[in-house]
Amino acid sequence: MGRISISCLFPASWHFSLSPVVLPRFLLPSFRQLLLLGLLAGVMGLLYLLLVTGKGQYSWLREDRHIHTRLGRVPDMEATDTNNPNLNYGLVVDCGSSGSRVFVYTWPRHNGNLHELLDIKQMRDKHRKPVVMKIKPGISEYASTPDKASDYISPLLSFAAQHIPKNKHQETPLYILCTAGMRVLPESQQEALLEDLRTDIPVNFNFLFSDSHVEVISGKQEGVYAWIGINFVLGRFNHVEDEHEAVVEVQVPGSDQQETLVRKRTAGVLDMGGVSTQIAYEVPKTVSFASPQQYKAMEEIAKNLLAEFNLGCDAHRTEHVYRVYVSTFLGFGGNAARQRYEENLISTTQIQNKLLVQHQGESADSPILDPCLPADLQDEVGPQDQRVHLRGTGDFDRCRLLLQPFLNRTNDTNTSLNGVYQPPIDFTNSQFYGFSEFYYCTEDVLRMGGDYNSTKYSNAAKSYCATQWKTLKERFDRGLYASHADQHRLKYQCFKSAWMYEVLHSGFAFPAAYENLRTALLVYDKEVQWTLGAILYRTRFLPLRDIQQESLKGSHSRWHRSFSFMNNHYLFLACFLVVVLSILLYLLRLRRIHNRSALLRSASSSVKWLEEGLGSPDLPVTL
Repeated sequence: MGRISISCLFPASWHFSLSPVVLPRFLLPSFRQLLLLGLLAGVMGLLYLLLVTGKGQYSWLREDRHIHTRLGRVPDMEATDTNNPNLNYGLVVDCGSSGSRVFVYTWPRHNGNLHELLDIKQMRDKHRKPVVMKIKPGISEYASTPDKASDYISPLLSFAAQHIPKNKHQETPLYILCTAGMRVLPESQQEALLEDLRTDIPVNFNFLFSDSHVEVISGKQEGVYAWIGINFVLGRFNHVEDEHEAVVEVQVPGSDQQETLVRKRTAGVLDMGGVSTQIAYEVPKTVSFASPQQYKAMEEIAKNLLAEFNLGCDAHRTEHVYRVYVSTFLGFGGNAARQRYEENLISTTQIQNKLLVQHQGESADSPILDPCLPADLQDEVGPQDQRVHLRGTGDFDRCRLLLQPFLNRTNDTNTSLNGVYQPPIDFTNSQFYGFSEFYYCTEDVLRMGGDYNSTKYSNAAKSYCATQWKTLKERFDRGLYASHADQHRLKYQCFKSAWMYEVLHSGFAFPAAYENLRTALLVYDKEVQWTLGAILYRTRFLPLRDIQQESLKGSHSRWHRSFSFMNNHYLFLACFLVVVLSILLYLLRLRRIHNRSALLRSASSSVKWLEEGLGSPDLPVTL
């Protein structure tokens, strides 16, 4: 009766019994201890629910954001995962003067943070090559047959369609943007070509395409897109605080109260091609003029050269509002400048020969000395009936002086090439990247691309110009120059070096001691096209679409996730509490058994004492 039997559904040898006498004290707690043990078990269960598994009611939201963060960190060089349903796609067709190219871009679903932009990257195929295709000639060649414009573009769109999942076509925006080749056409011919594209493309392709998605963009727009693309790749639009990043104080454009904010400093862009030169940089401060007269004269010019835009998806937020100066100078590219220089040389020589009755430059025996050609290089320029013979003297400083008039500078303040208005640049807190000829001039022959130093550059250019042409050719044959450098580069390197120097320091007024210019061909090993900036700007409102879609399905999906979450973990908690309750009931049963056994032992001892008392000897009684 005083024993506890414990039996389980196990082999018979596992049956055993315990006596209450030998039970440890801790198995027979008081009621207060039992209550404390129950509360402790409940608290442990609640902590498990909140800390170990629950992560709060927004655990699924944080999980999604974590997924988006990981997607954003996928290296740009990896092949695009077209099986990922969270990826979006976009197309930009660059219709240039010599040909057209289609670029395919991709980005993950926006994470819902209105402070961040879309994480757009160029799509890469299974071989990790950028998905891009080029065709020739330019679309402007079809000006006389505009009905063939859509047939001309179709191969590019078919190529892109093969790389984008078919179920994504309908939500993939397509932009067809035409540049220099179309700008020179009459407006009527431009419109005829564009109208054919607007009419036929929606019939043959299922991309997200509207009339506003095809247009001829200005040089200013192209420059802004290039500036956006380069700064996006550099991470200058990511306004997360970083003590290692330079910052600048900005007066927000369009703010009546002259609102100011401090954010990452953006990079300016210098780009010199064969025909034109372009400069683009952010103007952080509101432009001011010295006098009312100057204000009236420059206000309209400034409006044409300054672009104010918001890259963010919320028009009421100012953190992504930028004021950018962009100016393109036709005829100031490296090859066009050389052509203007040679034309001037020919006309000057003819005038002098007539006035002085001489025949200078008409034969190789009496050449015109040209300080902008390497020493002893002989050349002929001009049309066949006006040929002029030249011989290089390789004088870099003299060449620079001869080129200064071709900059067409004026004495007006805040002007640059051709007397065009240029807002002041804070050279103490700015950074610029130089592309195309700025890079080729410093790297192809001089082998000093990268961080620009005017003193080292001018010394290297002087040395190159003064070197005998025969020696330069020997070095070229030995492969001492860049692999893509040719004899045309060797021949005109002296001229282009001087022209680049003058454009930078005399035209754009960069100080000789300026140290924050970097010449580059690639940014982070990628060729950055203006099309990246174009799609970033034109899709800036798409994050709102993602956020709205999330909010529409959010109540259902979150309820479903939370219900599943509740089901799984409350079930565990219920099981946990049942086990704890079972243990408590078992301990209470042990306590009752123990108390009953104690009472029985006490009653037994009392009966024994009574029996012994009744059996005692008789006591004498006195009456």
